[in-house]
Amino acid sequence: MKKRMLALLPIAFLAGLAVQPAVRATAGPADDVQAAMQLLKSKAAELGQPVIKGEETTGGRTVPALYFGSTKMNNNFQLVDDVQKERGGTATIFVRSGEDFVRVATNVKKDDGARAIGTVLDPKGKAFAAMSKGKPYFGEADILGRPYVTGYEPIRGSGNGVIGAYYVGYLKN
Repeated sequence: MKKRMLALLPIAFLAGLAVQPAVRATAGPADDVQAAMQLLKSKAAELGQPVIKGEETTGGRTVPALYFGSTKMNNNFQLVDDVQKERGGTATIFVRSGEDFVRVATNVKKDDGARAIGTVLDPKGKAFAAMSKGKPYFGEADILGRPYVTGYEPIRGSGNGVIGAYYVGYLKN
């Protein structure tokens, strides 16, 4: 019996390899969003705990300064650009400023090609409603007039309050 089982192992392995490309080919934008979100969050966690320390002007707005550990996120594009290089799409770090969520680090571009720092998460959108309640949002969203498949997750400070949001997204075809 053991010999028969051992003889079947290579066949089962090869059958698994034959199926794998088909599975990979069916992976869609939602899978890309999940993978990019995990990458963004893990890279942020490597930097340290999220915390607000003072204020900074970002895109013409004075907003709370968001740090991961000792690394300030406001006007710092390394993290979001690293995620874009590895996973494609776009990435943003938002800070909560009053009732708004303001882009402080992003590779989302405005029509003029400049980074959309200082712009806010659409207060009428589903993502904003979810972030305001401390809940994640995964789905379609209009970002600066363009349709994206997106993911948003809250950034929580030491007291578990929402101090910002992670975003990743892919332009819809």
